[in-house]
Amino acid sequence: MSTKKSGFEAFSLFLFLIILNKRYVCKKYHFTNFKLDLMKSNTLKTLSFLFLMLFAAPQIFAHALWIETKSTGTKGKAQEISVFFGEFSDNDITKADKWFSDLKDFTLVVISPSNKETKLTSKALDNKYQAFFTPDEDGVYTIVMHHKVKDVYGTMVLDYNSSATVVVGTKTAGNTIASNTNKIAVFSESAAAAKKDTKITGVASLEGVIAKEAKIKVIAPNGWEKELWTNDKGEFSFTPIWSGNYMVEYAHTEKASGDHNGKKYDEIWKMATYQIAVK
Repeated sequence: MSTKKSGFEAFSLFLFLIILNKRYVCKKYHFTNFKLDLMKSNTLKTLSFLFLMLFAAPQIFAHALWIETKSTGTKGKAQEISVFFGEFSDNDITKADKWFSDLKDFTLVVISPSNKETKLTSKALDNKYQAFFTPDEDGVYTIVMHHKVKDVYGTMVLDYNSSATVVVGTKTAGNTIASNTNKIAVFSESAAAAKKDTKITGVASLEGVIAKEAKIKVIAPNGWEKELWTNDKGEFSFTPIWSGNYMVEYAHTEKASGDHNGKKYDEIWKMATYQIAVK
């Protein structure tokens, strides 16, 4: 994720230097009357928060939630859905019991080819959350995950979204981004047939409308990354040169202010992920 944190990080680092040697820093920057009372609990709490934002926030912002499942399914047979949190490009997966804030309270819904929605219940395993559903009709099922984190980080609300598609049989009903109920999404009609050295075309949407001139990131199985831009139809394309799981990410920061769980915010960061298994 790319965010405007440089100024905040610099300020946090400055406070860190003050703690290490407050006399030197104050003199160097001419804050001769600056006093820092480390014995006051409020000050300690503030500094602890700043350290958290300095060191933990970059990791939070770099990480994403994503869904993994087989791209094809069988009617009457249980389909496994896995939800991971971490940094896909580094194969860095966070243990399920270490997810920050209330991230574990995400919602997971499967949408059938006939547009019937079913909420799934997931359980925590070692490094993921697991759920199952059993297809009962032919066509394309869309699985959507969504979670807006309860805590505000700095002045930003974090909104995670992920989706996956499962093809059952030969019918094409449901094979459209319109089946995805998330506010931000990425999709490819040919995901189930993706092959190495064959161009893959996808589309991105935001608030139910195609996302024109949007920046898309594609991450290969070996961690290689490439940035793409959608055209005036919201489409993007790439040609995979390796087999394996590719992650497509689309992030958007919305300038909006308000109150979220009693805390003020002025930005909403939205992230959508979509995995494509390339044969």
